[in-house]
Amino acid sequence: MTTTKTAPRDFGFGEDEAMLRDTARKMLSERLPLEKLRTLVAEAPEPVYDKGERAPWDKQLWAEIVAMGWTGLAAGEAEGGSGVSLAGITGMVEEVGRHALPSPLIPTLMASLVLRQAGGAVASQILARIAGGATASLAITNDRGSWEPEDAPLIASDVAGELVLHGDARFVQDAFKADVLVASARLGDKIVLCAVETGAKGLSLEADHIHDLTRDQASAHFVGVRVGAEAIVSRDAELVLEGVWPSLLVLVSADLCGASERLLQTTVDYAKERVQFDRPIGFFQAVKHPLVNAMVEIDRARSLLYYAAAEIDAGSGKAEIAARMAKSAASDAAAFISDRAIQLHGGIGFTWEYGLHIYFKRNLHNQAFLGDGVHQRKKLAELLIGPLSTSPNLDR
Repeated sequence: MTTTKTAPRDFGFGEDEAMLRDTARKMLSERLPLEKLRTLVAEAPEPVYDKGERAPWDKQLWAEIVAMGWTGLAAGEAEGGSGVSLAGITGMVEEVGRHALPSPLIPTLMASLVLRQAGGAVASQILARIAGGATASLAITNDRGSWEPEDAPLIASDVAGELVLHGDARFVQDAFKADVLVASARLGDKIVLCAVETGAKGLSLEADHIHDLTRDQASAHFVGVRVGAEAIVSRDAELVLEGVWPSLLVLVSADLCGASERLLQTTVDYAKERVQFDRPIGFFQAVKHPLVNAMVEIDRARSLLYYAAAEIDAGSGKAEIAARMAKSAASDAAAFISDRAIQLHGGIGFTWEYGLHIYFKRNLHNQAFLGDGVHQRKKLAELLIGPLSTSPNLDR
């Protein structure tokens, strides 16, 4: 008799997970209020937008984040980390999104989850570095924008036990802040995972022009990059990437939910203060109804988010379905509240000085990253009913 693992009723979110979330909220509220964030990333955007300079970030704040152990959340205790559950990491990342934290934390956690999924001595050594403060990012997307494991962006050849990498990895998040890239490559009929130092000979980074000022993004060009055996994470990594994919979707969904909640709360506060026709504008149905709809959509997305995290923690067979549902809902909720927040703030909503645009652009980036709502629903349809051409109902 076989049993199916299922998530606990409380999503596995206990006292430790709540403490991590509350600590993150308190710390970021004190160290990164909106005015400081706006001054940091939006005071002088011309160097980033017009000259292609790096997106700014607070390195002193990053040092505090490292000291608090956030980079080691996905690493085990033997590696110097804390081995926190995905539910706990999700709660913390939601606070990162709520404060639009400019940092390499999320890509570092994503790379850590891939390494944790891969296991082995090489992965453990890199996780130990990350727990100690090293930064990382994933280089797993090809030039067609595919994140599927079988569509690895690089080609590898085996030369005397070393791998030589060629090709271009696209959409590498916070690449210019990363110390190491976890890259996927095709070696014959296998997919391999490698850890490549960003300063490696033959590796160059080309900045992408993106509107989100809280991060950078790059294309990573590999020309004869040599990877020794001590940096080969896995020589058969397709199952590793397939297994970790739901976790990556959950992290991006958490960022979306946090930023969307911040936009909602900011707009609700404004609707209570802004007076028109001798009443706060929140009195009028044209304002209050969209805000209630946004609240419902965000709460729905958050429920699916923590359900997905709990399913992954439990090792459930429903993990991918749950994660794609969460990313679909979070992307759609973010699109709705981003639009309504700008609209309901009226004339100041689209001004550079107000700061809403920071969250708007972060949400816009995350909506598309790893696939938007439409893409996730297409994948869900394939998971639940199979390819349309093989559906038995089409023959009736």
